[in-house]
This record gives sequence, C-alpha cells and structure tokens, in this order.
Amino acid sequence: MRTASITRKTAETGITVTVNLDGSGAYDNQTGVGFFDHMLDQLARHSLIDLTIRAKGDLHIDDHHTVEDTGIALGQALSAALGDKRGIRRYGHFNLAMDDTQVACALDLSARPFLVWNVDFPTAKIGTFDTELTREFFQALATHGGITLHVDKVHGLNSHHIAEAAFKAVARALRAAVEPDPRMGGVLPSTKGAL
Repeated sequence: MRTASITRKTAETGITVTVNLDGSGAYDNQTGVGFFDHMLDQLARHSLIDLTIRAKGDLHIDDHHTVEDTGIALGQALSAALGDKRGIRRYGHFNLAMDDTQVACALDLSARPFLVWNVDFPTAKIGTFDTELTREFFQALATHGGITLHVDKVHGLNSHHIAEAAFKAVARALRAAVEPDPRMGGVLPSTKGAL
C-alpha cells in the first residue's frame, strides 16, 4: 500500500495528514476553516487519494498559517507515499470546466518543485476565506511534494467556482500522475536514474 502519515507541529499549527494513493477518494478533513475543508474534500474525491487531515492553528490571527502548513504536510505525505516513484505515470494534466469557469492543470512529480500560478479572483474573499490563500496552499504543496505544478485559469467569473475548479483540476492531474503505469513494469519514469 502506498500510504503515509505526516505530523507537523510548530508554534502556529499542529497538523496530521494521512494519505492512501490507492484509495477511493474517501476523506475526513477538519482544519477549522470551512471553505478550505470543502476544497480538500474535492481534492481527495477527484484524485481518488484517501485523505484524512486534522489541523489546529492560530485561527484567532487568520487562516494563513493553517492553510499553508496543511499544504506543507500534505506535500510531504504525498512524497513519502510515492517512495522512489518506480512504475508511476509521473505526469498528469487536466482541463476542468465548472459552470462559468475553466481551469487547466499540468504537473510533473519530478522532485523539482516549481509553481506557475496564472489564476486571479474577482473578489478578495469567498465567505470569510481569503482567496490569496489558494495560491499559498498550492505553493506549499508543490514545494514540499516536489511537484512542478502549472495552474492556469482559462476564464471564470465566480471566485468560488474558480477556486473549486483549481482544486479539482489539480486533483484529476494528480490522479493520473500517481497511478501505476502497467507498461512501466516498475521502472523509474526517468532516464536520470532517480527522481
């Protein structure tokens, strides 16, 4: 089983993340940030990665530390669950439509973290959630998961739809990338000998 559990404790947050790459998209996420939990649920459901997150953060200040540190811990958990990455597809891409919005994602589980984020929001908040934290989450995920991650908004009018389409597009691309490739036969998907 390709599973991992990561615990991260700082003066600002305490977070535990458990992932199962070969799951069914089951989720149980509790961060104290309602909209963020909804997005994490989408990430699990559409990637088919089972995801359990427990986070307690300094929400009396704002949501920033909780969202960013969850991205860090999730990235670390994904990396740990992938192990040496032998036999995976490695690459994934998906163009996702949601009502008024279309978001494209392309990613590489390369161990070379990089984020290209061409996503803007028409509002600063979705309910009480700061829309800028969407980028912060994906930056932390890419950095600590060793993911080259490109996310591009093709178009969109509604901030909720834009954020949700971004999470779902990344989820579907991640689903493709972590899947075992039956033609690889356990071979590393690289000519370098390591990822």
